[in-house]
Amino acid sequence: MKIGSQARRNSAVSAASADTIVVRGRDLCAELIGRVSFTDHAWLLVTGALPSAAQRRMLDATLVAIAEHGLVPSVTAARITLAAAPDAMQGAVAAGILGCGSVILGSAEAAARLFADLLARSAGGGPEPAARAALGEARAAKRAVPGYGHPLHKQQDPRVARLLAIAAETGLQGRHVEAARLVEKLLPEVTGKPLVMNVSGAIAAVMLDAGYPLTAIKGVPMLARTASLIAHLVEEQERPIGFVLADSGASAITYDGPAPPGFVPTA
Repeated sequence: MKIGSQARRNSAVSAASADTIVVRGRDLCAELIGRVSFTDHAWLLVTGALPSAAQRRMLDATLVAIAEHGLVPSVTAARITLAAAPDAMQGAVAAGILGCGSVILGSAEAAARLFADLLARSAGGGPEPAARAALGEARAAKRAVPGYGHPLHKQQDPRVARLLAIAAETGLQGRHVEAARLVEKLLPEVTGKPLVMNVSGAIAAVMLDAGYPLTAIKGVPMLARTASLIAHLVEEQERPIGFVLADSGASAITYDGPAPPGFVPTA
């Protein structure tokens, strides 16, 4: 059963013949392999065009900034999965990527949508009224403002300053970065919470200013974190801690459900 129109049955990403592989209109072997970086190729795959030097540097910087973040839930899930299924690295990587949601990694997309919405609203009355209205709505609905606040970097996320500096150096800093800074400035006044911009908010702002599609923003941290997951899974095979992580998680939880008389849980 079809859902929606399926009249156009085409794809413009890649095709192949017996002699040639074409990716986004370019000969893979003659034009891409050994000639462009993986960052170039990722941009080409998503947008259909090779990036400028500035765009390449910006995407590269964001990928480096967000790739590794320690034993966060997505990494823990991946390592525990590999411990249970050591022959399935692909499943362990998938387990980690499946944890890309509104709290971990996925907040970059939510922040990008916030900034895009602010700029759309500001067409009629300027960015500050639009930002105040959006923040007021978030407060009334008791929604977190995506891209702001960090459990460790409460005064400043050091990655933010570096990414914004690169955006300025490359000439890519624009309206989305301005919107992101405006939200950070207004947060204490409107919501009563002095939350600083985090790396997800910075990634959203600089990549939108660089011309990266809003619908692909979530893919930036996903692509970056895949490299980190592979690193953790290589280490898991050499220095396993997956079952330690699982056991420490279980031991941190106390059973408080119904039990037979005299029952004392030991596991």
